[in-house]
Amino acid sequence: MRMTVVLGLLALTATAQNEPYRNPELAPEVRAEDLLQRLTLDEKIGLMKDVSSPVDRLGIRAYNWWNEALHGVGRAGLATVFPQSIGMAASFDDELVYRVFDAVSDEARAKFHESRRNGTHTRYRGLTFWTPNINIFRDPRWGRGQETYGEDPYLTARMGVAVVRGLQGPDTARFDKLHACAKHFAVHSGPEWNRHSFDARRVDARDLWETYLPAFKALVQQGGVEEVMCAYNRYEGEPCCGSNRLLHTILRDLWGYRGIVVSDCKAINDFYETGHHETHPDAAHASADAVLTGTDVECGNSYLSLKQAVEQGLITEAQIDVSVHRLLRARFALGEMDDDSVVPWSRIPTSVVDCPEHRALALRMARETMTLLQNRDNLLPLRREDAAQIVVMGPNAADSIMQWGNYNGFPSHTVTILEGIRTKAGDRVRYVDGCGLIDHRIPDSPADAAQLLRSGKGSYHTRTVEEAVAAVGDARYVVFVGGISPAVEGEEMKVDYPGFRRGDRTEIELPAVQRELIAALHRAGKRIVYVNCSGSAVALEPETQHCDAILQAWYPGQAGGTAVADVLFGDYNPAGRLPVTFYKRLSQLPDFEDYRMQGRTYRYFRGEPLFPFGYGLSYTTFAYDKAELSADRIAAGDEVRLTVDLRNSGSRDGEEVVQVYVRRNDDADGPSKSLRAFRRVAVPAGERTQVVFTLDRSAFESFDPATATMRTLPGTYTIYYGGSSATDRALGLQLE
Repeated sequence: MRMTVVLGLLALTATAQNEPYRNPELAPEVRAEDLLQRLTLDEKIGLMKDVSSPVDRLGIRAYNWWNEALHGVGRAGLATVFPQSIGMAASFDDELVYRVFDAVSDEARAKFHESRRNGTHTRYRGLTFWTPNINIFRDPRWGRGQETYGEDPYLTARMGVAVVRGLQGPDTARFDKLHACAKHFAVHSGPEWNRHSFDARRVDARDLWETYLPAFKALVQQGGVEEVMCAYNRYEGEPCCGSNRLLHTILRDLWGYRGIVVSDCKAINDFYETGHHETHPDAAHASADAVLTGTDVECGNSYLSLKQAVEQGLITEAQIDVSVHRLLRARFALGEMDDDSVVPWSRIPTSVVDCPEHRALALRMARETMTLLQNRDNLLPLRREDAAQIVVMGPNAADSIMQWGNYNGFPSHTVTILEGIRTKAGDRVRYVDGCGLIDHRIPDSPADAAQLLRSGKGSYHTRTVEEAVAAVGDARYVVFVGGISPAVEGEEMKVDYPGFRRGDRTEIELPAVQRELIAALHRAGKRIVYVNCSGSAVALEPETQHCDAILQAWYPGQAGGTAVADVLFGDYNPAGRLPVTFYKRLSQLPDFEDYRMQGRTYRYFRGEPLFPFGYGLSYTTFAYDKAELSADRIAAGDEVRLTVDLRNSGSRDGEEVVQVYVRRNDDADGPSKSLRAFRRVAVPAGERTQVVFTLDRSAFESFDPATATMRTLPGTYTIYYGGSSATDRALGLQLE
């Protein structure tokens, strides 16, 4: 009898080993199809939640789909914290962005396998990362714009593809390294306060296809992104997570997307909850429609009603199977269903987290984000020997938390801007706190600052403007580190502040307390170097008059203080360029809730900006000696080469960001010009180089209302080249 039992167990073990879904040598699609047939309806539904239920009888572990890596592994303890996304966009260096996210994916894999060894399957420990945010930063009031790559579709696409490739790893690998997620699809960029009820219906077809969709298309077709997150808002009356036009007609049918669509968190609830979209009567109807239109994984609990939806005839189990197959395929593609011993990525050691190489990469990235906007009379670089004449002040000078941005990890050490300056120039540099971020209350620490903003309570003192100026004494130079903070701009915040609403901005100028103090310092005869920390464009028109130099530092990550000091004292020659237009004042902008592009961004803004898209200064100068096209007349399917002769005409080595823009001349309603190529180029002092761009058919595409498609239209085009979107260097091209 005992021998019979043993033989039976051996037979069962052999059968289990031969089950196709357990065989790592088979394709993920084959394994997914086999496993799908073994699941009950309840088990399938349990797998469709972001907190995915285990199926012990089949060896399926619990899995949490929600993880973050916006600019480093987020919310999972120690990690290298790189500059916020908007700052990385200012680098105009997608090759470096790729390197950053290759490092991020190393840390992510190490953390995942360490968590698995410890039996942890909680949030922020998985392999599916809900980044990058490739929404267009169409209005500086949007608090989440800091998470994006700026206002231009082409720049956003280039940066987003680099992020995806860095996270997901090489196409030749046996298992995907991670899965990235393009979000939020689509036509989504604030306001935060009404995102659960807002309908972005005032968008014409041209804006949809030329502005809001190109980056998503690029990440699907060029980047091979494995996940797409649908947005909270409605588009043309339908919630984006239930939009047949977005999720089926465009994403899957037209672009051929075969990956997973995940909902934003509790976005399905918005379909039926009172005061939200209210397009559906209840969770069952909402969940059925979301799945039928292609939303495979829900962040939330509405999908628990799917069994009820099947019973009511709102959806069939076979239709649910379509989504479950996709999510099973993804888990097999990552090796998440397999033992670590067969997944090469599991051998990445935990010592890679916050390793010296990644810290150095964070510093390099921070340096490349630094964007010099003004340098009157060449005040910068400062001299170390003048350290005793320098005072550092301002609400962001000693705030490490501000530098992390949002959706951040936690570094072992953050170099504040004050620390960076003192490390560079010595303790003779004095520090005066000056003022708070939005009022005269000055916190004793970054933690106190957060407490003050949340509740208005905490240890703080106050200092009047007059007292702050007096505290500077007879110092000649003031490095004023101001701006705003992720504590006041960000995602759907619960507290409003003066000038801010739910994380969005109601004003785009500096908070009044900072403007007043800077003006007073100017009246006192101080030479002011203003360092602006923000995740968005700030209207600095008064500051251009009151300050001698302006450096845009964004939210620069753990090494930000070193990077700022390197620029201020000339150890690094800045070459960052603005990925957004800096306007002069709020009155130059259309209504925040108007999603039409007219009057917005460098492509459609007809006023005079404070600083244009693509703008940034250097400590050297560059001359564009000549440029030529390989042909002045081409057929629509051909390519044209643009060769630019670039010379460093100054006395310092430096980098220039050569930018190429295209305009269709007979397109009266179109953009004034659109970015179509760029390259960050290092040129030694006094030397020259040739920069060659190949412009293919896509560089000349635009929306054709006659066919309602994106295509290359014949006609005359102007190709602009130079150091910003304001360039007037131009060549003509006839496209036949």
